[in-house]
Amino acid sequence: MAHWLMKAEPSDYSWEDLVRDGTAVWDGVHSHAAANHMRSMRLGDRIFFYRSQKEPAVIGVMELAREAYQDPDDRKSSFVLVQVKPLLPVEREVSLQAIKAEPKLQHLPLVRQSRLSVSPIDDDAWRLICSMAGIVA
Repeated sequence: MAHWLMKAEPSDYSWEDLVRDGTAVWDGVHSHAAANHMRSMRLGDRIFFYRSQKEPAVIGVMELAREAYQDPDDRKSSFVLVQVKPLLPVEREVSLQAIKAEPKLQHLPLVRQSRLSVSPIDDDAWRLICSMAGIVA
């Protein structure tokens, strides 16, 4: 199982929206690097739900419910969609500031490529962020 981080702007789609809906199509990704990461995701992969823009933080954990498929609105067939479902909220939000302050997380794309909306999280970083969040996922 791989681990990921996906960003959402709360004004577009919030953790509460995902919990209410039960599943969601993750769309609006128009970065080739992020789309390639989405193509690499497999059923059951775990994903941090990251609230961007206002008080950026890891606030929940999702699971991949449907692997990448072509975005029907993309005429050039460059981008894909995935479907996610919520697993659990974090006990403690893990802010971007806390992530940047942790030396063991400096290698993450979230820190190094701040605009990337979908990025991989290695196993050690996943465990550390889960610990910071007060969860086991």
